[in-house]
Amino acid sequence: MIWDYQAPWWLPGGNAQTIYAAKLARRYSGPDPKWTRERWDTPDGDFVDVDWRSNDNSLPKDAPLLALFHGLEGSSSSHYAQAFAEETHKRGWHMAVPHFRGCSGEINWAPRAYHSGDFEEVGWILSRIRQQHRGHLFAVGISLGGNALMRWAGEMGQSARQVVDGIASVSSPIDLTASGNAIDAGINKVLYARMFLGTMKPRAMEKLKQFPGLFDPQELMAAQSLYEFDQVFTAPLHGFKNTDDYWERASAKPGLSRVQIPALLLNARNDPFIPASSLPTQAQVSDWVKLWQPAAGGHVGFASGAFPGDLQEMPWAVTEWMTQHG
Repeated sequence: MIWDYQAPWWLPGGNAQTIYAAKLARRYSGPDPKWTRERWDTPDGDFVDVDWRSNDNSLPKDAPLLALFHGLEGSSSSHYAQAFAEETHKRGWHMAVPHFRGCSGEINWAPRAYHSGDFEEVGWILSRIRQQHRGHLFAVGISLGGNALMRWAGEMGQSARQVVDGIASVSSPIDLTASGNAIDAGINKVLYARMFLGTMKPRAMEKLKQFPGLFDPQELMAAQSLYEFDQVFTAPLHGFKNTDDYWERASAKPGLSRVQIPALLLNARNDPFIPASSLPTQAQVSDWVKLWQPAAGGHVGFASGAFPGDLQEMPWAVTEWMTQHG
């Protein structure tokens, strides 16, 4: 199966496709997604919150399950999570949205937060889901979550098959240096970096109240780019020397040749966050990895249909691919 997304005529350009999908496109046509939250204690004395779609309590326990790992500053309320909730409801699948630490509406307890290469956390979450679910298990990672998921698959190799039946990443910055530089440059810095920093800085300052002396608050508040923020906060808190070390070591791209489970990488070539030149070729990935690189779609955009459009085509294509290859 190959899905070649075609943007509607009324939605031209990567920025418009990105912003419209996030802010205005219809996310679902049926009932609002309902979530039931579980709190899981982590091995290091912290917690993660997992939201389970609760509209389908009558589903068989062993029906397929989709675990969705959200993007930077995302949650189960993100537009893509709600669109996938609609699609999995139609398919009769269960769905869970594990929240990276600090993203569920309550600050986490440990000094650490989350980061783009957090594959150990992804692995722990997937293993726990696998322990309690007997049916097919699929995982989708969006943007940051997709990089972490693909990084996990590359690290695990063949043993990943004991946990999941198939994975997919959507609009994921698998070359973090290329993507970080793109977000921090030109109009992207105004449109996107400022938006992310608007929530990341206050969250980091909350962390400082928990752990005084964790970082220099003046340096953090002076950060005007993701690079500068990661230099002060993300990199040192998660064991990296600096931003350059973090972006290099956390990127999933070098490990894609080691992936040994069905894996789909979907990246629009006009994604304002991800330069098309940084996307992998088939020669750079294993035979298990399928590349979808349509010309349009923006960053987690992919709205379709007549105005005002909806977001159902992409979740359908991704889950259909999983059905056929998982």
